[in-house]
Amino acid sequence: MINSTKKISSTIKAETLKQRDKKHLWHPLTQHKIHPEALPIVKAKGALLYDENGATYIDGIASWYTAMYGHCNPYILEKVQEQMQQLDQIVFAGFTHEPAIRLSEQLIRILPDNQEKIFFSDNGSTANEVGIKMALQYHFNKGEKRNTIIAFEDGFHGDTFGAMSASGLSVYNGPFEDFFIDVQRIPTPNSENIDAVIKQLQEYNKTHKIAAFIYEPLVQGANAMHMYESKYLDQILSICKEHHIITIADEVMTGFGKTGKTFASDYIETKPDIISLSKALTAGFVPMAVTSCTQEIYDAFLDDSIGKAFFHAHTYSANPIACSVASAAIELLETEEFQNNIGRIIHAHKRFDTTIKNHPKIKSTRQQGVIYAIDLDIDMNRYGKKRYEIFDHFMNNGIALRPLGSTIYILPPYVITEEQLQKIYKTIIDVLDIV
Repeated sequence: MINSTKKISSTIKAETLKQRDKKHLWHPLTQHKIHPEALPIVKAKGALLYDENGATYIDGIASWYTAMYGHCNPYILEKVQEQMQQLDQIVFAGFTHEPAIRLSEQLIRILPDNQEKIFFSDNGSTANEVGIKMALQYHFNKGEKRNTIIAFEDGFHGDTFGAMSASGLSVYNGPFEDFFIDVQRIPTPNSENIDAVIKQLQEYNKTHKIAAFIYEPLVQGANAMHMYESKYLDQILSICKEHHIITIADEVMTGFGKTGKTFASDYIETKPDIISLSKALTAGFVPMAVTSCTQEIYDAFLDDSIGKAFFHAHTYSANPIACSVASAAIELLETEEFQNNIGRIIHAHKRFDTTIKNHPKIKSTRQQGVIYAIDLDIDMNRYGKKRYEIFDHFMNNGIALRPLGSTIYILPPYVITEEQLQKIYKTIIDVLDIV
Protein backbone atom coordinates (compact mmCIF):
# COMPACT_ATOMS: atom_id res chain seq x y z
CA MET A 1 0.00 0.00 0.00
CA ILE A 2 2.83 2.42 0.88
CA ASN A 3 4.67 1.60 -2.34
CA SER A 4 1.48 2.14 -4.37
CA THR A 5 0.96 5.55 -2.76
CA LYS A 6 4.53 6.55 -3.56
CA LYS A 7 4.07 5.48 -7.17
CA ILE A 8 0.91 7.57 -7.56
CA SER A 9 2.61 10.56 -5.93
CA SER A 10 5.60 10.19 -8.28
CA THR A 11 3.31 10.07 -11.32
CA ILE A 12 1.46 13.21 -10.21
CA LYS A 13 4.71 15.12 -9.68
CA ALA A 14 5.89 14.17 -13.17
CA GLU A 15 2.89 15.93 -14.73
CA THR A 16 2.35 19.67 -14.79
CA LEU A 17 -0.70 21.20 -13.13
CA LYS A 18 -1.96 22.14 -16.57
CA GLN A 19 -1.81 18.50 -17.70
CA ARG A 20 -3.56 17.27 -14.57
CA ASP A 21 -6.23 19.97 -14.89
CA LYS A 22 -7.23 18.89 -18.39
CA LYS A 23 -7.98 15.32 -17.27
CA HIS A 24 -11.01 16.01 -15.08
CA LEU A 25 -11.86 19.71 -14.70
CA TRP A 26 -14.65 21.63 -16.44
CA HIS A 27 -14.16 25.39 -16.06
CA PRO A 28 -16.93 28.02 -15.94
CA LEU A 29 -17.71 30.30 -18.88
CA THR A 30 -15.30 28.37 -21.07
CA GLN A 31 -15.68 26.79 -24.50
CA HIS A 32 -12.98 24.19 -24.03
CA LYS A 33 -12.74 23.45 -27.75
CA ILE A 34 -11.64 27.05 -28.41
CA HIS A 35 -9.59 27.59 -25.27
CA PRO A 36 -8.66 24.15 -23.88
CA GLU A 37 -6.06 25.15 -21.27
CA ALA A 38 -6.32 26.96 -17.95
CA LEU A 39 -3.39 28.75 -16.33
CA PRO A 40 -2.35 27.17 -13.00
CA ILE A 41 -1.88 29.75 -10.23
CA VAL A 42 0.08 28.52 -7.23
CA LYS A 43 0.29 31.69 -5.12
CA ALA A 44 -1.30 35.11 -4.79
CA LYS A 45 -0.24 38.10 -2.73
CA GLY A 46 -1.45 41.67 -2.82
CA ALA A 47 -2.33 42.46 -6.43
CA LEU A 48 -0.09 39.73 -7.87
CA LEU A 49 -0.75 36.19 -9.06
CA TYR A 50 2.06 33.62 -9.48
CA ASP A 51 1.91 30.67 -11.88
CA GLU A 52 3.64 27.29 -11.56
CA ASN A 53 6.59 28.52 -13.66
CA GLY A 54 7.22 31.54 -11.43
CA ALA A 55 5.73 34.16 -13.76
CA THR A 56 3.70 36.95 -12.15
CA TYR A 57 0.49 38.65 -13.26
CA ILE A 58 -1.15 41.83 -12.01
CA ASP A 59 -4.72 40.93 -11.02
CA GLY A 60 -6.54 43.76 -12.75
CA ILE A 61 -10.02 42.49 -11.85
CA ALA A 62 -9.41 41.38 -8.24
CA SER A 63 -10.30 37.80 -9.22
CA TRP A 64 -13.87 38.61 -10.26
CA TYR A 65 -14.17 41.58 -7.91
CA THR A 66 -13.60 39.58 -4.72
CA ALA A 67 -10.02 40.14 -3.46
CA MET A 68 -10.46 43.90 -3.12
CA TYR A 69 -8.16 44.13 -0.08
CA GLY A 70 -5.41 42.17 -1.79
CA HIS A 71 -4.79 38.45 -1.95
CA CYS A 72 -3.86 36.81 1.37
CA ASN A 73 -4.28 40.07 3.25
CA PRO A 74 -2.32 39.57 6.50
CA TYR A 75 -4.93 41.23 8.75
CA ILE A 76 -7.70 39.00 7.41
CA LEU A 77 -5.45 35.94 7.62
CA GLU A 78 -4.86 36.69 11.30
CA LYS A 79 -8.61 36.90 11.98
CA VAL A 80 -9.25 33.67 10.05
CA GLN A 81 -6.62 31.78 12.04
CA GLU A 82 -8.09 33.00 15.32
CA GLN A 83 -11.61 31.94 14.32
CA MET A 84 -10.54 28.53 13.01
CA GLN A 85 -9.21 27.65 16.45
CA GLN A 86 -12.42 28.75 18.16
CA LEU A 87 -15.40 27.62 16.05
CA ASP A 88 -15.33 26.22 12.51
CA GLN A 89 -18.94 25.40 11.57
CA ILE A 90 -22.32 25.19 13.27
CA VAL A 91 -25.76 24.79 11.74
CA PHE A 92 -27.47 28.21 11.71
CA ALA A 93 -31.01 26.86 12.12
CA GLY A 94 -31.67 27.04 15.86
CA PHE A 95 -28.11 28.12 16.71
CA THR A 96 -26.21 31.37 16.51
CA HIS A 97 -22.70 32.64 17.19
CA GLU A 98 -20.78 35.82 17.87
CA PRO A 99 -19.13 36.21 14.42
CA ALA A 100 -22.56 36.26 12.69
CA ILE A 101 -24.00 38.63 15.28
CA ARG A 102 -20.99 40.95 15.01
CA LEU A 103 -21.13 40.94 11.21
CA SER A 104 -24.85 41.68 11.18
CA GLU A 105 -24.23 44.70 13.40
CA GLN A 106 -21.44 45.94 11.12
CA LEU A 107 -23.51 45.49 7.97
CA ILE A 108 -26.59 47.22 9.33
CA ARG A 109 -24.40 50.15 10.36
CA ILE A 110 -23.00 50.68 6.84
CA LEU A 111 -26.00 49.60 4.71
CA PRO A 112 -28.71 52.12 3.72
CA ASP A 113 -30.68 53.23 6.76
CA ASN A 114 -33.84 51.27 5.93
CA GLN A 115 -32.11 47.87 6.13
CA GLU A 116 -32.73 45.94 9.36
CA LYS A 117 -32.39 42.18 8.83
CA ILE A 118 -29.61 39.95 7.49
CA PHE A 119 -30.14 36.54 5.84
CA PHE A 120 -27.07 34.42 5.01
CA SER A 121 -26.48 32.19 1.99
CA ASP A 122 -23.57 30.94 -0.13
CA ASN A 123 -22.92 33.12 -3.21
CA GLY A 124 -24.17 36.03 -5.29
CA SER A 125 -26.64 33.99 -7.29
CA THR A 126 -28.26 32.55 -4.17
CA ALA A 127 -28.30 36.00 -2.56
CA ASN A 128 -30.48 37.13 -5.46
CA GLU A 129 -32.46 33.89 -5.38
CA VAL A 130 -33.24 34.61 -1.73
CA GLY A 131 -34.26 38.17 -2.56
CA ILE A 132 -36.63 37.05 -5.32
CA LYS A 133 -38.19 34.40 -3.08
CA MET A 134 -38.57 36.90 -0.25
CA ALA A 135 -40.42 39.27 -2.58
CA LEU A 136 -42.73 36.60 -3.99
CA GLN A 137 -43.54 35.18 -0.55
CA TYR A 138 -43.98 38.66 0.93
CA HIS A 139 -47.01 39.20 -1.31
CA PHE A 140 -48.19 35.60 -0.84
CA ASN A 141 -48.12 36.00 2.94
CA LYS A 142 -50.13 39.21 2.55
CA GLY A 143 -52.81 37.24 0.69
CA GLU A 144 -51.95 38.76 -2.68
CA LYS A 145 -50.70 36.65 -5.57
CA ARG A 146 -48.06 38.50 -7.55
CA ASN A 147 -45.99 36.39 -9.92
CA THR A 148 -44.10 38.76 -12.25
CA ILE A 149 -40.60 40.14 -11.83
CA ILE A 150 -39.41 43.29 -13.60
CA ALA A 151 -35.74 43.38 -14.61
CA PHE A 152 -33.47 45.38 -16.87
CA GLU A 153 -32.56 44.19 -20.33
CA ASP A 154 -29.10 42.56 -20.48
CA GLY A 155 -28.79 42.44 -16.69
CA PHE A 156 -27.13 39.52 -14.94
CA HIS A 157 -28.10 38.22 -11.51
CA GLY A 158 -26.67 34.69 -11.35
CA ASP A 159 -27.01 31.13 -12.56
CA THR A 160 -29.61 29.59 -10.24
CA PHE A 161 -33.07 29.47 -11.78
CA GLY A 162 -34.71 32.47 -10.13
CA ALA A 163 -31.64 34.66 -10.59
CA MET A 164 -31.15 33.33 -14.12
CA SER A 165 -34.79 34.07 -14.96
CA ALA A 166 -34.18 37.69 -14.06
CA SER A 167 -31.01 37.83 -16.15
CA GLY A 168 -31.23 39.02 -19.74
CA LEU A 169 -28.00 37.74 -21.30
CA SER A 170 -29.03 34.94 -23.68
CA VAL A 171 -25.49 33.56 -23.95
CA TYR A 172 -25.98 32.35 -20.37
CA ASN A 173 -29.68 31.52 -20.47
CA GLY A 174 -30.64 30.19 -23.91
CA PRO A 175 -31.21 26.48 -23.16
CA PHE A 176 -33.24 27.16 -20.01
CA GLU A 177 -35.66 29.94 -20.93
CA ASP A 178 -38.69 27.64 -21.21
CA PHE A 179 -38.36 26.90 -17.48
CA PHE A 180 -38.13 30.46 -16.15
CA ILE A 181 -40.44 32.38 -13.85
CA ASP A 182 -42.36 35.27 -15.45
CA VAL A 183 -40.00 38.19 -16.03
CA GLN A 184 -40.75 41.34 -18.01
CA ARG A 185 -37.84 43.52 -19.08
CA ILE A 186 -37.32 47.25 -19.41
CA PRO A 187 -34.31 49.08 -20.88
CA THR A 188 -31.78 50.70 -18.59
CA PRO A 189 -32.84 54.35 -18.39
CA ASN A 190 -31.05 57.35 -19.88
CA SER A 191 -31.85 60.93 -20.84
CA GLU A 192 -33.39 59.86 -24.16
CA ASN A 193 -35.57 56.93 -23.09
CA ILE A 194 -36.58 57.62 -19.49
CA ASP A 195 -40.13 58.70 -20.37
CA ALA A 196 -40.64 55.60 -22.53
CA VAL A 197 -39.20 53.32 -19.83
CA ILE A 198 -41.55 54.78 -17.22
CA LYS A 199 -44.50 54.37 -19.57
CA GLN A 200 -43.52 50.74 -20.23
CA LEU A 201 -43.24 50.04 -16.50
CA GLN A 202 -46.65 51.57 -15.87
CA GLU A 203 -48.18 49.46 -18.66
CA TYR A 204 -46.68 46.30 -17.15
CA ASN A 205 -48.18 47.28 -13.82
CA LYS A 206 -51.63 47.37 -15.45
CA THR A 207 -51.28 44.06 -17.29
CA HIS A 208 -49.22 41.98 -14.83
CA LYS A 209 -49.20 41.25 -11.13
CA ILE A 210 -45.73 42.60 -10.39
CA ALA A 211 -44.03 41.31 -7.26
CA ALA A 212 -40.58 42.86 -7.54
CA PHE A 213 -38.08 44.84 -9.57
CA ILE A 214 -34.50 43.54 -9.46
CA TYR A 215 -31.65 45.68 -10.76
CA GLU A 216 -27.89 46.21 -10.66
CA PRO A 217 -27.55 49.79 -9.41
CA LEU A 218 -25.51 52.09 -11.70
CA VAL A 219 -23.28 49.37 -13.22
CA GLN A 220 -24.30 46.17 -15.02
CA GLY A 221 -21.17 44.08 -14.58
CA ALA A 222 -21.65 41.15 -16.98
CA ASN A 223 -23.20 43.52 -19.53
CA ALA A 224 -19.72 44.86 -20.32
CA MET A 225 -19.79 47.27 -17.37
CA HIS A 226 -22.73 49.19 -18.82
CA MET A 227 -23.33 52.28 -16.67
CA TYR A 228 -26.33 54.54 -16.19
CA GLU A 229 -27.25 57.52 -14.00
CA SER A 230 -28.77 57.34 -10.54
CA LYS A 231 -31.37 60.06 -11.17
CA TYR A 232 -33.16 57.93 -13.77
CA LEU A 233 -33.06 54.80 -11.62
CA ASP A 234 -34.52 56.87 -8.79
CA GLN A 235 -37.57 57.68 -10.89
CA ILE A 236 -38.17 53.99 -11.58
CA LEU A 237 -37.76 53.06 -7.92
CA SER A 238 -40.21 55.77 -6.89
CA ILE A 239 -42.88 54.30 -9.17
CA CYS A 240 -42.22 50.85 -7.74
CA LYS A 241 -42.71 52.21 -4.23
CA GLU A 242 -46.04 53.78 -5.24
CA HIS A 243 -47.34 50.41 -6.43
CA HIS A 244 -45.89 48.32 -3.57
CA ILE A 245 -43.46 46.58 -5.92
CA ILE A 246 -40.56 45.20 -3.86
CA THR A 247 -37.23 46.62 -5.03
CA ILE A 248 -34.15 44.36 -4.98
CA ALA A 249 -30.73 45.96 -5.43
CA ASP A 250 -28.21 43.43 -6.69
CA GLU A 251 -25.02 44.85 -5.17
CA VAL A 252 -23.08 41.58 -5.52
CA MET A 253 -20.60 43.28 -7.85
CA THR A 254 -20.98 46.96 -6.89
CA GLY A 255 -20.86 46.64 -3.09
CA PHE A 256 -18.09 47.59 -0.67
CA GLY A 257 -16.57 50.68 -2.21
CA LYS A 258 -16.21 49.83 -5.88
CA THR A 259 -18.46 52.64 -7.14
CA GLY A 260 -16.75 55.26 -4.95
CA LYS A 261 -19.29 54.96 -2.13
CA THR A 262 -19.78 51.99 0.18
CA PHE A 263 -22.77 50.85 -1.89
CA ALA A 264 -24.09 52.00 -5.24
CA SER A 265 -27.46 52.46 -3.53
CA ASP A 266 -25.86 55.30 -1.54
CA TYR A 267 -26.07 57.43 -4.71
CA ILE A 268 -29.83 56.91 -5.00
CA GLU A 269 -32.46 58.74 -2.95
CA THR A 270 -35.05 55.92 -3.02
CA LYS A 271 -33.56 53.01 -1.10
CA PRO A 272 -34.21 49.35 -1.99
CA ASP A 273 -36.34 47.02 0.12
CA ILE A 274 -33.84 44.17 -0.35
CA ILE A 275 -30.09 44.17 -1.06
CA SER A 276 -27.97 41.25 -2.31
CA LEU A 277 -24.30 41.07 -1.33
CA SER A 278 -21.40 38.70 -2.01
CA LYS A 279 -18.01 38.80 -3.82
CA ALA A 280 -16.00 41.45 -1.88
CA LEU A 281 -18.07 40.66 1.22
CA THR A 282 -15.55 37.95 2.09
CA ALA A 283 -12.51 39.53 0.40
CA GLY A 284 -11.77 36.58 -1.89
CA PHE A 285 -11.12 34.19 1.01
CA VAL A 286 -14.23 31.99 1.26
CA PRO A 287 -17.73 31.85 -0.30
CA MET A 288 -20.58 33.59 1.50
CA ALA A 289 -23.50 35.86 0.64
CA VAL A 290 -25.99 38.09 2.41
CA THR A 291 -29.48 39.25 1.56
CA SER A 292 -30.56 42.20 3.71
CA CYS A 293 -34.08 43.55 3.96
CA THR A 294 -36.28 46.08 5.70
CA GLN A 295 -38.23 45.42 8.87
CA GLU A 296 -41.44 45.50 6.82
CA ILE A 297 -40.28 42.59 4.64
CA TYR A 298 -39.23 40.57 7.69
CA ASP A 299 -42.50 41.25 9.55
CA ALA A 300 -44.55 39.77 6.69
CA PHE A 301 -43.08 36.35 7.60
CA LEU A 302 -44.02 36.52 11.30
CA ASP A 303 -47.16 34.50 11.92
CA ASP A 304 -48.62 31.72 14.05
CA SER A 305 -48.67 29.62 10.87
CA ILE A 306 -45.41 27.78 10.25
CA GLY A 307 -46.14 27.93 6.52
CA LYS A 308 -45.51 31.66 6.46
CA ALA A 309 -41.92 31.24 7.63
CA PHE A 310 -39.13 31.62 5.08
CA PHE A 311 -38.11 28.07 4.22
CA HIS A 312 -34.78 28.63 2.54
CA ALA A 313 -31.52 27.29 3.95
CA HIS A 314 -27.91 26.56 3.07
CA THR A 315 -25.75 24.15 5.04
CA TYR A 316 -22.96 26.69 5.42
CA SER A 317 -25.20 29.69 6.13
CA ALA A 318 -23.35 32.17 8.37
CA ASN A 319 -20.27 29.98 8.58
CA PRO A 320 -18.25 31.44 11.50
CA ILE A 321 -15.00 31.57 9.53
CA ALA A 322 -16.66 33.36 6.62
CA CYS A 323 -18.33 35.81 9.02
CA SER A 324 -14.96 36.57 10.61
CA VAL A 325 -13.45 37.24 7.18
CA ALA A 326 -16.30 39.61 6.30
CA SER A 327 -15.98 41.47 9.61
CA ALA A 328 -12.26 41.97 9.07
CA ALA A 329 -12.86 43.13 5.49
CA ILE A 330 -15.34 45.78 6.64
CA GLU A 331 -12.84 46.97 9.25
CA LEU A 332 -10.24 47.40 6.50
CA LEU A 333 -12.68 49.15 4.16
CA GLU A 334 -13.37 51.80 6.77
CA THR A 335 -9.72 52.62 7.44
CA GLU A 336 -8.21 55.83 6.17
CA GLU A 337 -5.62 53.81 4.25
CA PHE A 338 -8.17 51.94 2.14
CA GLN A 339 -10.39 54.97 1.63
CA ASN A 340 -7.32 56.83 0.35
CA ASN A 341 -6.44 53.88 -1.89
CA ILE A 342 -9.91 53.96 -3.44
CA GLY A 343 -9.56 57.69 -4.10
CA ARG A 344 -6.09 57.18 -5.60
CA ILE A 345 -7.34 54.55 -8.05
CA ILE A 346 -10.31 56.70 -9.05
CA HIS A 347 -8.03 59.64 -9.88
CA ALA A 348 -5.52 57.40 -11.71
CA HIS A 349 -8.32 56.08 -13.96
CA LYS A 350 -9.43 59.64 -14.69
CA ARG A 351 -5.91 60.70 -15.69
CA PHE A 352 -5.54 57.64 -17.92
CA ASP A 353 -8.90 58.35 -19.53
CA THR A 354 -7.76 61.80 -20.69
CA THR A 355 -4.83 60.21 -22.54
CA ILE A 356 -6.72 57.41 -24.28
CA LYS A 357 -10.38 58.30 -24.81
CA ASN A 358 -9.77 59.95 -28.22
CA HIS A 359 -7.76 57.03 -29.64
CA PRO A 360 -9.09 56.09 -33.10
CA LYS A 361 -9.66 52.46 -32.10
CA ILE A 362 -11.75 53.39 -29.04
CA LYS A 363 -15.47 53.93 -29.38
CA SER A 364 -16.15 55.10 -25.83
CA THR A 365 -14.89 55.05 -22.23
CA ARG A 366 -16.69 55.23 -18.90
CA GLN A 367 -15.95 55.13 -15.18
CA GLN A 368 -17.79 54.64 -11.91
CA GLY A 369 -15.51 54.66 -8.89
CA VAL A 370 -12.66 52.18 -9.35
CA ILE A 371 -14.47 50.55 -12.31
CA TYR A 372 -13.11 51.73 -15.66
CA ALA A 373 -14.22 50.41 -19.06
CA ILE A 374 -13.18 50.91 -22.68
CA ASP A 375 -15.27 49.93 -25.70
CA LEU A 376 -13.09 49.05 -28.69
CA ASP A 377 -14.32 50.22 -32.08
CA ILE A 378 -14.36 46.69 -33.52
CA ASP A 379 -16.97 43.99 -34.00
CA MET A 380 -16.12 41.08 -31.75
CA ASN A 381 -17.95 38.04 -30.39
CA ARG A 382 -18.26 37.97 -26.60
CA TYR A 383 -16.35 34.71 -26.19
CA GLY A 384 -14.95 34.37 -29.70
CA LYS A 385 -11.43 33.87 -31.03
CA LYS A 386 -10.49 37.57 -31.17
CA ARG A 387 -11.47 38.04 -27.55
CA TYR A 388 -9.14 35.21 -26.54
CA GLU A 389 -6.31 36.75 -28.58
CA ILE A 390 -6.66 39.96 -26.58
CA PHE A 391 -6.90 38.00 -23.33
CA ASP A 392 -3.74 36.07 -24.21
CA HIS A 393 -1.91 39.30 -25.10
CA PHE A 394 -2.64 40.67 -21.64
CA MET A 395 -1.55 37.45 -19.94
CA ASN A 396 1.65 37.25 -22.00
CA ASN A 397 2.48 40.72 -20.69
CA GLY A 398 1.75 39.82 -17.06
CA ILE A 399 -1.72 41.40 -16.83
CA ALA A 400 -4.81 39.44 -15.75
CA LEU A 401 -7.78 41.14 -17.44
CA ARG A 402 -10.85 39.43 -18.92
CA PRO A 403 -12.34 41.38 -21.87
CA LEU A 404 -16.12 41.22 -22.17
CA GLY A 405 -16.47 41.03 -25.93
CA SER A 406 -15.03 44.28 -27.31
CA THR A 407 -14.99 45.86 -23.84
CA ILE A 408 -11.81 45.98 -21.79
CA TYR A 409 -12.33 46.88 -18.15
CA ILE A 410 -10.28 47.36 -15.01
CA LEU A 411 -11.54 46.70 -11.48
CA PRO A 412 -8.37 46.34 -9.44
CA PRO A 413 -7.73 45.43 -5.79
CA TYR A 414 -7.58 48.49 -3.54
CA VAL A 415 -3.96 47.60 -2.69
CA ILE A 416 -2.71 47.90 -6.28
CA THR A 417 0.34 50.16 -6.55
CA GLU A 418 0.71 53.13 -8.87
CA GLU A 419 3.43 51.27 -10.77
CA GLN A 420 1.14 48.25 -11.26
CA LEU A 421 -1.69 50.48 -12.48
CA GLN A 422 0.60 52.19 -14.96
CA LYS A 423 1.67 48.80 -16.33
CA ILE A 424 -1.99 47.88 -16.89
CA TYR A 425 -2.61 51.19 -18.67
CA LYS A 426 0.46 50.76 -20.89
CA THR A 427 -0.52 47.22 -21.85
CA ILE A 428 -3.99 48.41 -22.81
CA ILE A 429 -2.43 51.02 -25.08
CA ASP A 430 -0.18 48.34 -26.58
CA VAL A 431 -3.13 45.99 -27.22
CA LEU A 432 -4.69 48.60 -29.50
CA ASP A 433 -1.97 47.79 -32.04
CA ILE A 434 -3.20 44.20 -32.45
CA VAL A 435 -6.96 44.77 -32.71
